[in-house]
Amino acid sequence: MAQSNTPDIIYTKVDEAPERASASLLPIIQRFASAADISIGTKDISLAGRILAAFPDKLGADQRVPDDLAELGELVKTPEANVIKLPNISASVPQLVAAVTELQRQGYDIPDYPEAPSTDAERAARAAYDKLKGSAVNPVLREGNSDRRAAPAVKRFAQNNPHRMGDWSSESQTRVASMDGNDFFSNETSATLDKAATARIVLETASGETVLHEGVSYPAGTVVDATYMSADALDAFLKGEIEKTRSDGTLFSLHMKATMMKVSDPIIFGHAVRAWLAPVFEAHGARMAELGVNPNSGLGDLLERVKGDAEIMAAIEKVRAERPPMYMVNSDKGITNLHVPSDVIIDASMPALIRAGGKGWGPDGNEHDTTCVIPDNSYAPVYDEAIEFFKANGKLDPATAGTVQNLGLMAQKAEEYGSHPTTFEIPEDGTVKMVLEDGTVLHSHDVKTGDIWRSASARKAPIEDWVALAIERQKATGYRSIFWLDASRAHDAELIAYVKPILEAKGVADRFEIMAPREATRASLETITKGENTIAITGNVLRDYLTDLFPILELATSAKMLSIVKLMNGGGLFETGAGGSAPKHVQQLDEENHLRWDSLGEFCALGESFKFLADAKGNDRARVLGEAVEEATQGILDHGRSPSRKAGEPDNRDSHYWFARYWAEALAAQTDDAALAEEFAPVAKALAENEAAITGELAEVQGKPVDTGGYYHPDDDKLTQVMRPSATLNGIIG
Repeated sequence: MAQSNTPDIIYTKVDEAPERASASLLPIIQRFASAADISIGTKDISLAGRILAAFPDKLGADQRVPDDLAELGELVKTPEANVIKLPNISASVPQLVAAVTELQRQGYDIPDYPEAPSTDAERAARAAYDKLKGSAVNPVLREGNSDRRAAPAVKRFAQNNPHRMGDWSSESQTRVASMDGNDFFSNETSATLDKAATARIVLETASGETVLHEGVSYPAGTVVDATYMSADALDAFLKGEIEKTRSDGTLFSLHMKATMMKVSDPIIFGHAVRAWLAPVFEAHGARMAELGVNPNSGLGDLLERVKGDAEIMAAIEKVRAERPPMYMVNSDKGITNLHVPSDVIIDASMPALIRAGGKGWGPDGNEHDTTCVIPDNSYAPVYDEAIEFFKANGKLDPATAGTVQNLGLMAQKAEEYGSHPTTFEIPEDGTVKMVLEDGTVLHSHDVKTGDIWRSASARKAPIEDWVALAIERQKATGYRSIFWLDASRAHDAELIAYVKPILEAKGVADRFEIMAPREATRASLETITKGENTIAITGNVLRDYLTDLFPILELATSAKMLSIVKLMNGGGLFETGAGGSAPKHVQQLDEENHLRWDSLGEFCALGESFKFLADAKGNDRARVLGEAVEEATQGILDHGRSPSRKAGEPDNRDSHYWFARYWAEALAAQTDDAALAEEFAPVAKALAENEAAITGELAEVQGKPVDTGGYYHPDDDKLTQVMRPSATLNGIIG
């Protein structure tokens, strides 16, 4: 197996806490896999790696790196693909700028990120950087649809050891606020192409026609959407909600996806920053523009740029005193909800608030009821209905709750709303048209300056694969299965026109329900409250949202989800969970040499990857390894070996020791492969006999600051020293 030019399994190099954890876990995986002649390779899809790969001409020969993401993008289209994908940074502009600055300080002669490019070189640099923003990795790798669910061992553990849930009161003032019109939801149009087509997107104005994008090709059967959000309506809505929040006495919070929705949501975020400081922009806008203020970059960047101007700072403090208290990312450090667009991501922030009984942290360091502002009404009803359900019924009981699995339509960039290169901030009043090469106007919207227009699509083959996956999963489980589709929404109506005939042709229509997201949310909560299970069959954005919402309610975290992507050409992609709290984990590691990142998601993905390899290539030893991984994962849960949050207690490195030990013990005890049992019996013995020495060495290093050489681009040697501090463990593993 290992003779192939392509490693049997690709383990991705990523960012932040997952990458710190990999420095400890990957050597263990490679040692165990090598005993079965299985090769484990790596590919760098980190933000820093992607930046360096974008500018080879700027780097010396010893600094250049291959474009691993592009290589992986080709691999996932083949049956040979077996990729374990850890969570990577979906960069906002502030993150991208910070990564560029760090790399420049490390001696990489890459260009600055140009906020307002004015030369050909700056425009070229901006174009290269724009390709790295937002959800740049996932659309490349996800050549299949998503199957996300709680692994049985994880679900059993959560039920036997229920996490703390905040109490809900029927008197809670927490609510969701969304626009009542002129948003993406209400303005959407959709059409299914009866033949292959190429389109161009133009803006027609009084001064002529501007081509916004051209050469967009779609195969026959593609569902193509277009819509826009009115900037005027958005501003009026934000102004009204700020005032209503003040009168309600709740916290003001904005919940966006300024990473995945890399074009649209940062703009909406900027509107919120401008609305919050409206009197300041009205009085000092020209001076703030001179200082380089861009509200899309957040309040933190704004404050840094104007801190030397006493008049502006005084105006800001005056407005702050008049505003309602704001939901805080870190109240101890004064980091608000509007500081950084990537700090508050809706799919993590809203479930956390709901789990906490509708409470958010305020600037006073206490929890309060919260106004949750989600401007677009497409999926806001999911969170609104969840809040209303818990107000009426009280908190979910994780000890008895059933589970919500998810099958998500995401293959071939399906439904990447607000992230596509077909999303624009309109520069002038006019009409945006999507025109096919035969002259047919597929979509047309009258727009005004500042409106946000976008188009997205879902191709026929991924849609059909998605429905087939739903049929397969429902048959395997017998669970209640719901397509979360709204017949009154343009896009969903086109999908329903695909779904119903397929279900009827397969004779399984009676096994599935079709509900709008609000109704599906209530039905799913009612189902799991009764201890029963359901499958949510959704589009791409809802896949993202629901695979945080329900796992956080059921398991306390989404990082422990089993995430399998059956690639459409036969390969496998195994994702390891969410990375939303990863920045805080890195901060704690740097300050206290304690990493609380839980690698349970990596363990689950690893077991599935080995079993996939066994099936795909007839490698029985891979199956033995995979089954032993499952036993080791169960051991981690049963014996409470997951990382603690507090420095001085067992952390991520300790959990890897125990994982290696349980894995070796399972391999030594199994009878399917005598050679593997013989190989790992002495390893298991050594790990057990040296428990005190190993755990002592791991504990000894905690409590002191450490230097890994960089946040976005750590030094490999320094990171290894930090994450592999046990000489005894290293001697056993190698």
